[in-house]
Amino acid sequence: MAVEDEIQFERDGHVARVWLNRPWKKNCVTVPILDRLDEIITEVDEDPELRVLVVRGRGGTFCSGFDLDSLKSDYVGKSNAIDVAVKSAKVCDRLYSMKTPSVAVLEGHVTAGGFEIMISCDFAIAADDAKIGDFHIRRALFGGAGPIYRVPRMIGIRKTKELMLTGKLLSGVEAAEFGLINKSAPADKLDETVKDFIGDLIDKSPFTMWLTKMTIDRSLDADTQSLMVMEHLAVGVALNSEDANEGVSAFLEKREPKWQGR
Repeated sequence: MAVEDEIQFERDGHVARVWLNRPWKKNCVTVPILDRLDEIITEVDEDPELRVLVVRGRGGTFCSGFDLDSLKSDYVGKSNAIDVAVKSAKVCDRLYSMKTPSVAVLEGHVTAGGFEIMISCDFAIAADDAKIGDFHIRRALFGGAGPIYRVPRMIGIRKTKELMLTGKLLSGVEAAEFGLINKSAPADKLDETVKDFIGDLIDKSPFTMWLTKMTIDRSLDADTQSLMVMEHLAVGVALNSEDANEGVSAFLEKREPKWQGR
């Protein structure tokens, strides 16, 4: 199959959707798939009509990780083994840092590399019966795209150790209780839950969404005084934007705003 068939990109109004499409392998990823995901991130961020990216998997499962056949033949025991970690980390960081907010929709297995894609999205919504976890330690492997610097910031050190050192899998319900995802829903209510969730994202100013997302992403990486300065600057940038002018005018005129994205 061509890589465009294995990772599919769709536009639907303000919503961009990425589908991992290798259900016969539980949607495990390869380097070409990661390269295509990187291209899609750029396409989404450059399209002013797209206001949210939804990442899912076909066949009732999200992603079980990196293709182990490819990993064993191309990287295990070889001097280039670090290359796959560098590639994965780069693409996951691009996903995490993109201007457009992203939502991972979780069904079936969400493990290893799939877990890393999930924690790189801004939000995650799972089916109650999903199976979510880092999982690497079960194969004597180590995740190279975010577990040690994203997960502790989400759920704390103790719960991170519980996930990574045991290799345990959480249901969607348990992952929500852990604080690892935003919410879970029964499988037959998942699409409706996702639609309602992204509805609260796509009606906002895309410019201010980017500004707010970017500053929140830095919020745990600096001291309070530095963050205060960044916040002051962000306030000034926001107040000087066309969307702020439109937002205030729309409120005063009792009408819906028409965002320009700048």
